[in-house]
Amino acid sequence: MSTPLSPLSLEDRTAGCLVGAAVGDALGGPVEGWTPEAIAERHGGRVQGIVEPFYKDEWRTARPIAPYHKGDGHVTDDTLMTHALVRVYEKVRDHLDAYAVADHLVPDLIGTPRWIPELEAEALPLQRIFLAEKWLVARLHYGHVDPREAGSGNIVNCGAAMYMAPVGAVNAGNPEAAYAEALEVAAPHQSSYGREAAGVFAAAVAAAYRPGAGPSSVVDEALRLAKDGTRAAIEAVAEVASRYTDFEPALRPLREAVAPYDTVGPDYRNPSLGARRPSRLHAIEELPIALGMLLIGGGDYRHTVLGSVNYGRDCDSIATMSGAIVGALRGGAAVPPEWSEEVSRASRLDLAGPASALSAVTREVFARDLDRRRTHESAFAELEATR
Repeated sequence: MSTPLSPLSLEDRTAGCLVGAAVGDALGGPVEGWTPEAIAERHGGRVQGIVEPFYKDEWRTARPIAPYHKGDGHVTDDTLMTHALVRVYEKVRDHLDAYAVADHLVPDLIGTPRWIPELEAEALPLQRIFLAEKWLVARLHYGHVDPREAGSGNIVNCGAAMYMAPVGAVNAGNPEAAYAEALEVAAPHQSSYGREAAGVFAAAVAAAYRPGAGPSSVVDEALRLAKDGTRAAIEAVAEVASRYTDFEPALRPLREAVAPYDTVGPDYRNPSLGARRPSRLHAIEELPIALGMLLIGGGDYRHTVLGSVNYGRDCDSIATMSGAIVGALRGGAAVPPEWSEEVSRASRLDLAGPASALSAVTREVFARDLDRRRTHESAFAELEATR
């Protein structure tokens, strides 16, 4: 059951957004790539919180392409990239564009060693981010590609969308502005429906900041701005999600609803030949499902995120997105402290610091926007006076 909404400050909502995203990421990481059935078999039922790695002590060698310690409260690259983007906002202290990604995000990934929970070592973030994110470094640092065009040619996936929550936060209450800025920030990383998902996710986060917002109003804003296959997928998933208040019976119907738009196919570990290719007819799976779980969860963090986790497939990113949105709706107190405290401890990560820093930047950006708006109004008034 969801609790009544109460007035929340910018700081409260940003804490909920970023902490909620990180906790969702950590809960989803250990069961990423599996089906709901395999998850239930492995864990003797549905995941109810922080769990150990799927392969237990064999996590280093079970999947050589991804030798990461997923589980035990460790965040994944979703959170590493989210926090890296927050640091870019701290440097620029204004809206970002594709050039900010080239000038600040890429150097952050390759220039400063940080504690990487899944590697259990201090390393460059570049050494943990996966292949679709390494694209940023290859194209921008080594290839010197135009930042606004660098995303073209990469696999089309949720790689950019998964870390766009800070864009929504900086544009708190303004989904249109969040959508436009995220499309620009995602341009060096993604194209097609991967880039579109980044814009729509940021817009959903921004919409969640509006006083009085709820799951339905957030999804309505996402639908209003979404284009092509992304809009169709969200609409199909939302229609199914509206029939449920519990995620368990909804798991299969949600997958069936999104399947016509998902290019990966039924076997997540063995993608189809057409997987992750540009298309106006398709969508990433993660964002529509995250929004569907938001509706099913009714604004309750625990129910929303556990539904996302137990859906399986790319569930760390699904839970990152749903966790960010419901966290922005409900504030930091909505995230169970037994989860957030353990994720912070296990990941050796300050979850509160980035939220505090981003809130300060958001206020500065809003003040800059007001000044720019007043300058525009003054210029337009003078133009009108000459009529």
